[in-house]
Amino acid sequence: MQPDGEVTVMNDTMVTVVGNVATNVEYRETATGGMARFRFAVPSRRWDRRAGNWTDGPTSFYTVFAWRSLAQNLAGSVSVGEPLLVHGRLKVREEESDGRRRTFVDIDALAVGHDLTRGTSAFRRVVKSRDLDERSAAAVGAPPPRAGAGEAVETGVPVVAVP
Repeated sequence: MQPDGEVTVMNDTMVTVVGNVATNVEYRETATGGMARFRFAVPSRRWDRRAGNWTDGPTSFYTVFAWRSLAQNLAGSVSVGEPLLVHGRLKVREEESDGRRRTFVDIDALAVGHDLTRGTSAFRRVVKSRDLDERSAAAVGAPPPRAGAGEAVETGVPVVAVP
């Protein structure tokens, strides 16, 4: 147990899967922040020796869950049919309904991105309005604003990766 009373789990199964968005992203606010979910289709690929090319095999479907800022960004960035990479914790759950036992496989996403082997994507950084207000105040030599702002805004500032 951590000093703050939180339990650390070391046996999570982490996965990275590549596939396509199968349903619209459903987004809703919860008491702890935003939550988003969508179905994700992951076809298996295999080499067909007779045909001499790669073919799609059976497709696995996962329900992907995302929380807080990842959930908000997913809702504003992802559409049905788009190719994605999803990295997160694999969760298998069983439910019984009407005397039938069903198994569901979910992924609690930690990171999601477009599959750039299949197209291009334009990244836009989302900054909390308080951060934007602080930068604006610093530019004119004014004191930073008081706490309280929290709406996410698009800055339009290009982001450059530094190695």
